[in-house]
Amino acid sequence: MRYWRGLAVTILVVGVTGLYVSRPQPLPASTFDGITGDATAGEITFAAAGCASCHTAPDSDDPSILSGGKAFATDFGTFFAPNISTSGTHGIGAWSDLEIASAIMRGVSPDNAHYYPAFPYAAYQKADPRDIADLIAYLRTLPAAETPSKDHDVGFPFNIRTSLGGWKLLFARSDWVMPEPQNDDIIRGRYLVEALGHCGECHTARNALGGLDRSAWLGGAANPNGDGRIPNITPGGLDWSAGDIAEYLKSGFTPDFDTAGAEMAEVVRNTSQLTDADRAAIAAYLKAVPAVPDP
Repeated sequence: MRYWRGLAVTILVVGVTGLYVSRPQPLPASTFDGITGDATAGEITFAAAGCASCHTAPDSDDPSILSGGKAFATDFGTFFAPNISTSGTHGIGAWSDLEIASAIMRGVSPDNAHYYPAFPYAAYQKADPRDIADLIAYLRTLPAAETPSKDHDVGFPFNIRTSLGGWKLLFARSDWVMPEPQNDDIIRGRYLVEALGHCGECHTARNALGGLDRSAWLGGAANPNGDGRIPNITPGGLDWSAGDIAEYLKSGFTPDFDTAGAEMAEVVRNTSQLTDADRAAIAAYLKAVPAVPDP
């Protein structure tokens, strides 16, 4: 009897400890102390972070109408990008800046629930709070869209959001994939690729639990929709020069005079709004990451 009582106490303690450690953890109230968002700068952050690519309605070409609805099919279910417009009813217009930032950087909703990692907060958590403040200021200048967000199509057990706290502990790492780079260009490129641009979310293979395989960082991955493969953009799979990469991010033209298509065309629409220096920094980073051989 003593054994079973001890086992029950141990399980209870472990369970309570696990729930506490994996609980949603929004940003501290001091995050934006001394920071005032700049909407003009936020427009560039908006482009670098690719917000419109996911949150513009599938049937719309207007990147300012963030009514959501785009579907993302995965092995865990189908996720739908939510309305993040300034609508106070269906969007984020009634949220505080801190609540919006906690969603972006911590994957935590205003009602203190975990968001699914289809939203790339695991990358955005490394963003500079000033950039996030600027982004929020810009989002507040955009029009309201009175379109309700769609419910995700996720079955058991993945519909148990409590478990996402454990996922975050395992895979939402705040450290940089590339150790401290050697020059300022690569440092800037690392920030744009690993944080704001969240390039690894598509270009890196995932394990059985949906975590990124950092040992194959940017080495390509199966397309979640089952259509082909997302390419390897390390030196092991992409032999373009830094200038070729920067030009592609500006115009969409490859060195072979082909053009970006599908989802990458949307990425280029975003990166074309960055400065030449930022595109060169992204290229410098991609030339500096370890080569991952093509499968």
